[in-house]
Amino acid sequence: MMGSSSLSADRARSPPVKVLSSQLREGRECQTASGRAEYVIRRLGPGDRRCLPVSVVWMQGTVLEVQSDLNTLLALDETGNFVVSGINSVPKGKPCLSPGKYVMVMGVIQSHSPEPVLRAVKMADLSENALIHRKNWMYEVEDLQQILP
Repeated sequence: MMGSSSLSADRARSPPVKVLSSQLREGRECQTASGRAEYVIRRLGPGDRRCLPVSVVWMQGTVLEVQSDLNTLLALDETGNFVVSGINSVPKGKPCLSPGKYVMVMGVIQSHSPEPVLRAVKMADLSENALIHRKNWMYEVEDLQQILP
């Protein structure tokens, strides 16, 4: 079981930001004033190119490989692979754990290079409407990043 300090640290983080795996791979790590790791990414879209600090992210992609014994899965979004750890302890995450499923993952960034690694907080199976979700995902990411301060 997680300690209360770990839980309160997660609660103190900003809301999840929709991102692509390429943004995390190209981002850079920095420390907040409290010493917590945070990542800075470039926003998608035209115009304002201010950087965007993120620590909790929302990603979507197709499950390529599940390694239950290692508590991880490998997924692919439109821009590359990303790894999700902690899959065995995500509530209602089991239905998402098979290759070919299109999933949403909300998680805390653990690493960004050579490929992004998230510690899963929430997962959902979006396979039923995968074509629509996949088609709109890039637009959703760009739209959100353009309106965030």
